[in-house]
Parts: sequence; structure tokens; C-alpha cells
Amino acid sequence: MSGHSKWATTKHKKAVVDAKRSKLFAKMIKNIEVAARTGGGDPAGNPTLYDAIQKAKKSSVPNDNIDRAVKRGSGAGADAVEYLDIMYEGYGGNGVAILAECLTDNRNRAASEVRVAFTRNGGTMADPGSVAYLFNRKGLVVVPKSGGVDEDDVLMATLDAGAEDVTDAGDVYEVLCEASDLVAVRTAVQDAGLDYDSAEAIFHPTMQVEVDVDGARRAMRVIDALEDLDDVQNVYANLDISDEVMAQLDDE
Repeated sequence: MSGHSKWATTKHKKAVVDAKRSKLFAKMIKNIEVAARTGGGDPAGNPTLYDAIQKAKKSSVPNDNIDRAVKRGSGAGADAVEYLDIMYEGYGGNGVAILAECLTDNRNRAASEVRVAFTRNGGTMADPGSVAYLFNRKGLVVVPKSGGVDEDDVLMATLDAGAEDVTDAGDVYEVLCEASDLVAVRTAVQDAGLDYDSAEAIFHPTMQVEVDVDGARRAMRVIDALEDLDDVQNVYANLDISDEVMAQLDDE
């Protein structure tokens, strides 16, 4: 997972630096609305909403925007929108499997834009179920290394709560667990006095495809195109990028 984790961390930083902040904000706001609609507008009784709000705050989304999103999601706003949660599947070349998780108010638009993103960038769409079986639903808590926190500290704090693995991913540690243990693991991190950047359910690959520079470039071209779509919330891929390949990509 190390190569993919470092790629994901690098991509996250790059996204902010590349002035994609407004698009990132919009996706976080959409997550808050959906969480509030699904589980109610009280973060104390809705862990998914709590985590969505915390992630937005850590990314500097204005509090007013967050509050309005909660109200819209819980039915208090006049401009509430009903979103559909749709998963699209495909390949990014070299056998790399890709999942594109969408929240959209227009199924036809989302399907069309996702298909174009795949086909114009060397990828292919796949039938439902042909790629999803390569991923499991997991929980992921991201803990920054600030304050001299080491991997053993994170592991000891979260092991009894259900942590399955702790991975060094550059500037952060990634704590993987069952999706049902996400709140317990996040709470254990907080109880240990550790900070965390995010806590969310993800799709984690059960097997990975190691790629060379060309394969990584091809897959990332598809992933970049998907991530640029307003309806796409998250993109998951089972590619494994080694440190050596990552170094070559960073030099480009």
C-alpha cells in the first residue's frame, strides 16, 4: 500500500496547491449535506456528519458554509437538493481497476461525463460488478506525524479499537480498519491525545497492480480526469506505484 498511499498523499497536496480548493470545498459540502440528510443534523448523534464536518474544518471550509450545508441536508434549507449515490467502474490501462464514487443530482450527466473521462484518457468503462469485487469497504483514519508521533504510538492507541494496519504514508500515518470500527478507531486516536486529519469510509483494494512509469502515467491521467468532475466525490484505484517510479513522476 505504501506506494499508493504516498501517491494519494502527494495528490492531495498537489490538489490544494493547484488551486482546486473551491472544487474540494464543494465536494466536502456535498458530503456534509448527504450525511445530514441520512443521519440527521446533530453531529453528536451522527458520526458520519461529525467526521465530514471535521474534515471540512481542517481544510478551512468556512463555518458559515458548513452550517448552511447541515441545514440544507437536514431539511431546514429552502434550496435542499436530493443527491444520488452512484458507483462507476472501469480500467485505467495496464489492468488497473478504478472506482469512481459519485454524488449527483443528474444521473445521465454523471454517467456521460464519467464515460468521457475514461475513454478520452486511455481508460475503459466496465460493467457494474466487474471491478468492485477487487475492493473492500474499509475505514481509514489519517493521523499527521506532527508532534513527534511515531508508528508504534498510533498502533498502540488504536489496536484494541479495531485497527488492522498502520502505514507510514509520508507526512501522515494511515490507520486501516473495518468500516464498522471507524468511529471506535477515530475515538481511540482522540482519547490518546493525537490529532487526525480525516476519518472516513473508503474502498480499499484487495490486490494491487504494480505499474511502471508509463503505466502510472496512464492510470493517473484517467484518475485526474475523474477527480476533476464535479459529480465525482472519490476515486479509488488498485495501482501500486513504487518509490522509484514516484520519484520519476515527480521529476516530470
